Amino acid sequence: MTATDGAVTALSQGWCALSLLHSRIEAHIERALQAHHGLSVREYSLLDVLSRQHDGPGGHLRMNQVADSVVLSQSATTRLVSRLEDRGLLSRYICDTDRRGIYTDVSRTGLELLAAARPTNDAALREALDEAARNPELAPLVDAVENIRPGAAPTRA
Repeated sequence: MTATDGAVTALSQGWCALSLLHSRIEAHIERALQAHHGLSVREYSLLDVLSRQHDGPGGHLRMNQVADSVVLSQSATTRLVSRLEDRGLLSRYICDTDRRGIYTDVSRTGLELLAAARPTNDAALREALDEAARNPELAPLVDAVENIRPGAAPTRA
């Protein structure tokens, strides 16, 4: 085994731990959102991203930007948007200045559901992090997540 092999192994172990933490958090939040609000994590994330749009230049996201924001393919995002539109939680419309552009807005019902679900999401996130912090392999990652400062650019050594 070379020094590089050890570094790759450590990197792989770190990645596996990060993936495990993400999976546990997402599953915990998914169960809470489904049980209390009939929302999946992806649906919640999409409503959250779209709720931050505003009128004016650069205020609305195109579907490809939405897909990037919720980390889904464009086709999966389109299906997700369609499901939420069918439920009356959002609507789509053609951009006034570029007829090829399609925008999506959260409806009043969608905003109300998002507001009701936000405390559930936050509590489930806190619970999942607290549980993960008890695992020695995941505790450093939980600490890193808890110490991220909003707006701070990540640094790389």
